[in-house]
Amino acid sequence: MPSGLNPTEEIPTDELVKKTDGDLYRQLLDQLNTKANENGTPGTVDRMIDIRRRLTEFQLHYKFGMDEVLTKINVLREEFEHTRDYSPIEHVNYRLKSLERILDKVQRYGTEPTLEGIRHAIRDIAGIRITTSFVSDAFWVAEMLCSQPDLRVVEVKDYIRKPKPNGYQSLHVILQVPVYLSNRTEFVYVEVQIRTVAMDFWASLEHKIYYTYDGEVPSNILDELRDAAVQAAALDKQMAEIREKVTALREQAPASGQGATGPTPADRPDPAHWFRGSDNPGDDGTPPWNWQEMERRTEN
Repeated sequence: MPSGLNPTEEIPTDELVKKTDGDLYRQLLDQLNTKANENGTPGTVDRMIDIRRRLTEFQLHYKFGMDEVLTKINVLREEFEHTRDYSPIEHVNYRLKSLERILDKVQRYGTEPTLEGIRHAIRDIAGIRITTSFVSDAFWVAEMLCSQPDLRVVEVKDYIRKPKPNGYQSLHVILQVPVYLSNRTEFVYVEVQIRTVAMDFWASLEHKIYYTYDGEVPSNILDELRDAAVQAAALDKQMAEIREKVTALREQAPASGQGATGPTPADRPDPAHWFRGSDNPGDDGTPPWNWQEMERRTEN
C-alpha cells in the first residue's frame, strides 16, 4: 500500500483553486513544496497549515477507498491461490492521480475548481488495474468484485467488446466506496480497469509512445498500433481456444484438477449467486451481470 504520501502532490483546496487567482494558488503550492515561508505575510503560516490539512484529508479519503477495494481484490486472489487450482488474477497495480493531471482534467472538462466539484466530476483519482490471463477471466473478476454489497457500480465502460478507435481494450468500472471515518462515512470513487496480459502490454506500449511524442504521434505509427491491437485481440482469442481444447481433455490428463488453464466460461460457477439483486432482472429480462446491459444502465 502507498505510504508517506505528500499531500501537496495530490489535490488543491476550495479556497485556493479559484479561476481568478490560479497564479496565487500555484505560488502557494510552491511554498508548500519548498517550505519557503519565512518572508510570508502575517497569517500566511496558519493559512498554509490549513491548506496542508485539507490536502491531506482529501487525499487520504481516496487512499482509504483504494485500500478498501485492494483488500477485496487481495481476498479474492488469495482465496483462489490457496483453495483452488487456478486464480484468474495475474497482477494488480494501483495509483493516485497526481495534482498536475487532476488540474489538466479540471481545465479540459471545465470542472468547477473546488474540492466538491472535483470530487463529483473526476472519478479516477484513485485507480486500480487488474490483469488476467483470459478475456473471460476479466469479466469473471468484475462480476465477483462488483457483487459485493458495500460497493456501488456507478459506471461501466466495456472497451473489450467495443474497443476504442485506436485499438485500446479494457473493462472500466467506476465504483463508489464507503470510507468509514471517525465522525462520518465518506463515499469516494475508485476506477478499476480489468484487462488481459496482451491488452495490458499493448496499453503500456501505447502510453509510452504517446509520452515520447507528447501526444503528436505520426500517423504511420498509429496505424501500426491499431494493427498491433488487432493482433493482441487475436492472440487472446487463440489462447482461449487452446484453453477450451485443454479443458475438453482434462479428464484424460495424468493430473486431476483444472491446473493452469482454469475453468472456462462454460464450466465455471454461475455468477448469479454473487450478484446482489440477481433475483430481479431488468424490465427486459436481462440479468444485471450482463455487462453490455450494465454499461447501458450506468450511462443513463
